[in-house]
Amino acid sequence: MEIDCLPFYKTGYFTEFICDYLAEEPQVRNFYHRFPNLDNFEAQIAEKATSFPDGNREVLYEALQKQYKGFEVTDATRTHLKKLKEPITFTVVTGHQLNLFTGPLYFLYKIVSTINLTKELKTAYPKYNFVPVYWMATEDHDFEEINYFNFRGKKLKWNRTASGAVGHLDTKGLDEIFEAFSNQIGNSANAKALKELFRKSYLGHNNLAEATRYLANELFGKEGLVIVDGDDRNLKSLLLPYAEKDIFDQLAYKKVSETITGFEALDKKYGVQVNPREINYFYLKDGLRERIVEQNGAYFVNDTEIRFTKEELQKELKAYPERFSPNVIARPLYQEVILPNLCYIGGGGEIAYWLELKTMFEAMQVPFPVLLLRNSALVISDKQKGKLEKMNLSVADIFLRQSSFINKKIREISNIDIDFTPQKQYLEEQFKAMYDLAEQTDASFLGAVKAQEVKQKKGLENLEKRLLQAQKRKLKDHVMRMTEIQNELFPNKSLQERNVNFSELYLELGEDLIPMLLEALKPLQLEFTVIKV
Repeated sequence: MEIDCLPFYKTGYFTEFICDYLAEEPQVRNFYHRFPNLDNFEAQIAEKATSFPDGNREVLYEALQKQYKGFEVTDATRTHLKKLKEPITFTVVTGHQLNLFTGPLYFLYKIVSTINLTKELKTAYPKYNFVPVYWMATEDHDFEEINYFNFRGKKLKWNRTASGAVGHLDTKGLDEIFEAFSNQIGNSANAKALKELFRKSYLGHNNLAEATRYLANELFGKEGLVIVDGDDRNLKSLLLPYAEKDIFDQLAYKKVSETITGFEALDKKYGVQVNPREINYFYLKDGLRERIVEQNGAYFVNDTEIRFTKEELQKELKAYPERFSPNVIARPLYQEVILPNLCYIGGGGEIAYWLELKTMFEAMQVPFPVLLLRNSALVISDKQKGKLEKMNLSVADIFLRQSSFINKKIREISNIDIDFTPQKQYLEEQFKAMYDLAEQTDASFLGAVKAQEVKQKKGLENLEKRLLQAQKRKLKDHVMRMTEIQNELFPNKSLQERNVNFSELYLELGEDLIPMLLEALKPLQLEFTVIKV
């Protein structure tokens, strides 16, 4: 295995906001608490240790014991569960939707980043314990985002009607996906292992939450991953004081709105990732998950006949905390209330909306975690590596946009020079003399000189483009091979990790896949990783 790294900003696939955050640019400084470097975790540990109640640890431990009931728990995970009761234990968390069969590859990268960071923290701060946590987004209701996965360019989709929280969905109909998937992957030893993993995960469990827990546990249980389902009555009971401040005082809405309007860079330069609502909770019951809205002092569940007075809603909160589901603004707070957490690891979009939340956390008096961009990776097979070497293509080359990629390589391999930069510079020098002459004789001619310069430069540019096109035709086979390998590595002209399912790599690498990722991905390196297998 060979590893190459590339700064995130050089890939062309990450927003200016995230790149400025990673560069610790001054205009982003107000949005975060502590930057993700190893030294900063000492203060984060101290802050969380003094603010996280021991009673919350007991509630968390008991909830997780119930959630894992009926599942085979590895020794590593069992040890971590027990350690969560100790005041010297802290977590690192990543979260993800319940995508079918993990969805895109980056599901694995998120969890590997989380596991590897706990290992780095243990080495740096050996007197503490660090537990990797995967937070399942069981209360999400966007079924269309999770009901498929891509395999070899085809979408395997779970067709059914769905409403309410996706974690509650039964697994009916997934036998059809299993058959379609089985028919495409052959009967190698790795293919058989994948079939068995899918079958046991989805055909052996009653709902999507249980299936996803089984799947993640099978993939990462050896590393001690702890899987948390926030759709839990006892855990939500810890959230009640904060939910009341959100629902009745609109504290989250006020503070996040202040952040959005208060920092000019967020509004004008970066754009707002997510806007808060006056109430950031859904009502969750019997296949229903709808927003709670307030009108003239009364509280309604959107698009239903359900309504409450303020007093009735306060009673409902206390009697049935499990019926109140946090949205994208409130969920991060929920996580930090119930977990002794130090760091959240997420993708660019997630980190961007977390960066809007710091003032809300401060108002709620909950420590704001360190925010770490998850590892991103491109995995290049041995065959693909051979093609790249044969065509003398570098890692930096293949990350270029395709038109720039082709033009750059055509210029490099062409037997004629198709770069007219020297001619353009010579032209500029000639026109400089003409500008001087016009100023000395009649300044009104400056506009005419400028127009002539633009016209002649345009002519050179057009000639350059025509010659490039001619060379592309002449080197048609080479261009075709270059674009084919780039399209293989960047399906749909996007990152591999956003399109490809882990099963494609598993067919080649089998049980070596996850150990390879654990070895290759360095979460605090803050660079894009290219893995040549």
